[in-house]
Amino acid sequence: MGRMKDIAIDLISYEQGELDARETVELFGLLVKSGMAWTLQGSYGRTANELVHAGYLTQDGEVTEFAESMLEELEAA
Repeated sequence: MGRMKDIAIDLISYEQGELDARETVELFGLLVKSGMAWTLQGSYGRTANELVHAGYLTQDGEVTEFAESMLEELEAA
């Protein structure tokens, strides 16, 4: 139950624009892994699909090496 509460808090933070790029990718990874990406309002599923198709997440919700290198560049900037 604790993890679900954390996800709910992360969703609120995401909707308020408070997550950085890494936190956003990791949140969507969790949403894909749990299946929640496909049951929440449509914008979540669309964003999850975009992250998968862009190569940031695998179909299973794992953060890809491509995403890691992009996030490291962002964080170093």
